[in-house]
Amino acid sequence: MIINTYKIADTVFAIDSLFEEVHELCKDYVSEESIEFTIKTDIADIEYERRRSEQTDLKEGIPIRHFSDEYLETLSVYRHLCERLIDKGILLFHGSVIAVDGIAYLFTAKSGTGKSTHTRLWREHFGERAVMINDDKPLLKIADSGVTVYGTPWDGKHRISTNTSAPLKAICLLYQGEENQIKQVTKSEAYPMLLQQTHRPMNGAKMQAVFTLLDKMCEHLKIYHLNCNMDPDAAIIAYQGMNTEESK
Repeated sequence: MIINTYKIADTVFAIDSLFEEVHELCKDYVSEESIEFTIKTDIADIEYERRRSEQTDLKEGIPIRHFSDEYLETLSVYRHLCERLIDKGILLFHGSVIAVDGIAYLFTAKSGTGKSTHTRLWREHFGERAVMINDDKPLLKIADSGVTVYGTPWDGKHRISTNTSAPLKAICLLYQGEENQIKQVTKSEAYPMLLQQTHRPMNGAKMQAVFTLLDKMCEHLKIYHLNCNMDPDAAIIAYQGMNTEESK
C-alpha cells in the first residue's frame, strides 16, 4: 500500500495504490492540501484495465499487447479520477493542447493522424510564446464562464505536459490532407468526433452528465476542421484561422 496526495485540475485527492509507478507518474502534482477523496486500486481494477486493453486491440485488429500490472494501475487511477471529476464539471478529452500567449488550442483526431506532430510545429514557430499543456489526455473544466484546460501527468508516449492551465479558445478536428485548409464547423458536424474523444463512463447518469457538459462546451468554444500536410505553414494557417475577426 502506497499513499500520496496530488492536485490536478484544482482537485486535491489521495492515491492509495499497490505499486509505485503511478506515484512516479504524478510526482510533479504533489500537494499538501486537504484531500477531497481517495482513489484506492486493487487487483480487480488492474484486471479490468487488462480486459479493456485486449478488447481495444481486437477491435482495431492488432495483436494483443501485454502491459505490466504497474502500467495498468496508472490507467485505472485515471479512470477513477475522471469519473469523480465529471460531478465537478470536468471532462477527460483526448487531444494535444498547446497555449500561445496564455490562450489554449486543442487538436483532436483519430490515433496516428498527427496531433503531436502538428503541435510540435506550433512550438517551433511560436518559440517561447508557446507552452505545451498536454499531449494526450488533458482535462477540461466546463463552467458558465468558459472552458479551462489543465495539464495532467497522463500525457502520451512523448511525455509532454506541464502542470498548468489556460482558458481554451477553440477545438480543432485534425485530418491529413494535401493542402493546409481550416474552416469553422457546426456543433452537429463536430459532435460525433467530440463524443468519441471524451471519456465515456459506463454509469448511465454520469454519461448523461457528459452529454450535458459537451453541449455546454460547444456553447463556449469555436470548433474547426483542419486539413493539413504537416508542412511548417500548417501551424500558421491553423493559428490565423482560429484568430480571424470572423472567429472571435
